[in-house]
Amino acid sequence: MLVSDLYERLKDDLHRFARSVARHEQEANDLVQDAMVKALGEEQLLHLPDYKQRAWFFRVIKNKLIDERRKEKRLTDWEEDFDFSIQEVASNHLEITELLAHLPQEFSDLIFKKYWLGLSSQEISKQLEIPASTVRYKLHLAIKKLRKILEEEK
Repeated sequence: MLVSDLYERLKDDLHRFARSVARHEQEANDLVQDAMVKALGEEQLLHLPDYKQRAWFFRVIKNKLIDERRKEKRLTDWEEDFDFSIQEVASNHLEITELLAHLPQEFSDLIFKKYWLGLSSQEISKQLEIPASTVRYKLHLAIKKLRKILEEEK
């Protein structure tokens, strides 16, 4: 028996379970796909009885969903740390431009993309072809530097 045969036999149950725990169809499909990829590395799975195979897939799908939700929460919490409105500290575009001029070009570009264009760290990371975690770290440094500049001007 091959993993593809196993998938054909269990696909209706796997998709039904994934749809019952996921937020939408695409997330459910991703969960099933991730479980199938993991199954490729589990040769002993092919020799288990049907009910144990099904239970293994359900557990993998559930655990993957939990991992994704935790990751999402961490990213959301991290993004909330950037709750910073540059418009509140500068009343017009000239003041904002002067404020951003104190930053290295890379930092001012990130601030512009995040707070004017409203891009997420994921979207910025795709544009710049760097990890989203690097974007968040650099945004953190840029905001920290801006706050320091603002404190010195007071």
